[in-house]
Amino acid sequence: MTPDTTPSTYLQSLNRGLHAAMAADEAVHFAGEDVLDPYGGAFKVSAGLSKRFPDRVHTTPISEGAITGLASGMALRGLKPVVEIMFGDFLTLTFDQILNHAVKFGAMYGTEVPVPMVIRTPMGGRRGYGPTHSQSIEKHFFGIPGLKVISPSHVHAAGDLLGAAIASETQPVLFIEYKSLYPLPLFTGSELLNVAPAPTGSYATRIVRNFETGEPDAVLIGYGGVAPLMLEVAERLAEEEINVSVVLPAVISPLDIAPIAQEVARARRALVVEEGVAGFDWGAEVAARLHETLFGKLDRPVRRLASKPQIIPTSKDGETGTLISADDIEAAVYEELA
Repeated sequence: MTPDTTPSTYLQSLNRGLHAAMAADEAVHFAGEDVLDPYGGAFKVSAGLSKRFPDRVHTTPISEGAITGLASGMALRGLKPVVEIMFGDFLTLTFDQILNHAVKFGAMYGTEVPVPMVIRTPMGGRRGYGPTHSQSIEKHFFGIPGLKVISPSHVHAAGDLLGAAIASETQPVLFIEYKSLYPLPLFTGSELLNVAPAPTGSYATRIVRNFETGEPDAVLIGYGGVAPLMLEVAERLAEEEINVSVVLPAVISPLDIAPIAQEVARARRALVVEEGVAGFDWGAEVAARLHETLFGKLDRPVRRLASKPQIIPTSKDGETGTLISADDIEAAVYEELA
């Protein structure tokens, strides 16, 4: 199966990125549970790979630790493995292999040793999968030396970012794909929202604004699955003539605060949004870094928004009531502007 050359959805973009990466470099291998065609993975991101590259796509046992250890070994032997962990919740089973092995190999042997491996995983809720298949647990991997965590929004060309990570990174990458984004079209702008030109660089922070002239009244900052919520809020507030910028970094750890701070400095008010629960989280790091960078220049403390600190129910109403929503974000913006 040859991928669509004009991807229109987040999922299609990722699938195309995988096909392009494997076509470009025979060192790229793909492995994971149930990834062979015709199944093509739980969310079909790997669809067509095993038919097109049968010798380089490998189905594995149900052992996330073994899958990650396999990737480390392949990387040390000069290959470029990409592995899929079926649900982000199961990253807990990869933690030892990542923290105590993969990210350490590059510096343990008296010389620089490349460990080019990418761990892909779907994250987050909004699909009714229940308490153990709907969590956002990536915060447990932030700040690990030697590990890059990437989580593109649907404003990013997700497949291009995945391809760049596979082709150019020499140390382990954790690539977070919010599954709520899979069916969404890649966002390039709307009647009320304009996407700022992408800066140079493979993992550029993207900015979406609901105004063309003037300064923002508030800045929304987030990544991955909360992007559609923030864009919805920006459209609602445009109708009320409230200027909002939405800032969407792709690399969430380590964090480059500069492009975020540059936009926040214009508004002097910022809200950080994430789907995970609050407490020792990404929002706390962003807030701390912004206060360090813009000390004395903010009108109000940075506001942090997250999902409720409770188990995510399977029922639609229960899940909706637990996870951060566009209404939550909109209400917080009005409070910040009051």
